Amino acid sequence: MASWLRCMATVLVELPNSILLMLKRKAESEGKSLEELINEAIINYYGISDPEAKVQMHKGLCEKYLREGDGFLMKKDYVKASEKFWGAASQIVKALAAKKGLELRSHSDLHREVVKIVREKGDVEMRLLWQSAIVLHQNFYENWLPSEIVEEDAKDVKKLVDKVKDLLA
Repeated sequence: MASWLRCMATVLVELPNSILLMLKRKAESEGKSLEELINEAIINYYGISDPEAKVQMHKGLCEKYLREGDGFLMKKDYVKASEKFWGAASQIVKALAAKKGLELRSHSDLHREVVKIVREKGDVEMRLLWQSAIVLHQNFYENWLPSEIVEEDAKDVKKLVDKVKDLLA
């Protein structure tokens, strides 16, 4: 792997509120974070077709969301933690799909990809770990889970991420 792929940059971009709101709505309608939407827009605009670049993008977002999720757990903000751990799980699955040259565009695509991974690897535990991520995603919208379940499901997501990272190696 080229050393430049290991570099991550944070760029501050100032956008008019009207554009920012449009981008946020677009990201939400596609089930993506704003960061993912912008990353994909750059990749598509410049015609970057290298699957490894896409893998690195998704892995980078996964790591970012894990860090942010841990931060929200420490603050006892379980709703935001739920969102971040779901994001981490979805990004690592997208990273594995990107390695295969696939692009997952919906929740349905994500779920089908997890089914394929479970079937190919014979690892039923991955399905159960994925279900923890799904529950966290639902909790972000409904805020009904006790803190103990959010904390345990976050551990499940971390385990899922580690398992998928092993498949990426």
